[in-house]
Amino acid sequence: MNIRTAFVLFISLVFGSVIGGCSNMNIEDFENSQPEFVLEDYFEGRTMAWGLFEDRFGQVQRQFVVTIDGTWDGTTLIINEDFVYNDGETENRVWTLTKTDEFSYQGTTENSVGIATGTRSGNAFNWKYDFNLKVGDDTWKVKFDDWMFLQPNGVLLNKATVTRWGFKLGTVYLSFSKPVAQAAVIQPAAPELSLVASQ
Repeated sequence: MNIRTAFVLFISLVFGSVIGGCSNMNIEDFENSQPEFVLEDYFEGRTMAWGLFEDRFGQVQRQFVVTIDGTWDGTTLIINEDFVYNDGETENRVWTLTKTDEFSYQGTTENSVGIATGTRSGNAFNWKYDFNLKVGDDTWKVKFDDWMFLQPNGVLLNKATVTRWGFKLGTVYLSFSKPVAQAAVIQPAAPELSLVASQ
């Protein structure tokens, strides 16, 4: 993270509004939403993602591409993420997730603090964790409130709110996509709309 980004994050922290660090959404609200999002089904194999970080003033500070390889052994999901940022920096992050029941998960990665916890319902997944974020030459402990929503054709939308001490630093947006062959297995394509009027 460059000095300009670090400065903007610092200003966001000092002058940002308190948001309490939590989303007002409830995972249960998406119980009947389709297609159903099962993490181990979606992330097994190769996935690509494109994302950006927007500070709390609405300014895009970073953009990136992620190549993701996942393996599932029936209990543990390993997600290996390779980031390439638009400033040329690269990063590797490996998540180890354990499925604790039909709808719940726990996980860790190198810079996470404690255990990350997540719950899925319908087409949604809410993932919350503390993370040691590198900011310039410093490291900040921040909180992520991460929401994912599966769409038809294997598209997954992700919005993560980043806070520190209850102050919003910014938002991470990502769009995930599966290779065509894998997407067809996960979720059939959305039905095409007919342009022919009914007789």
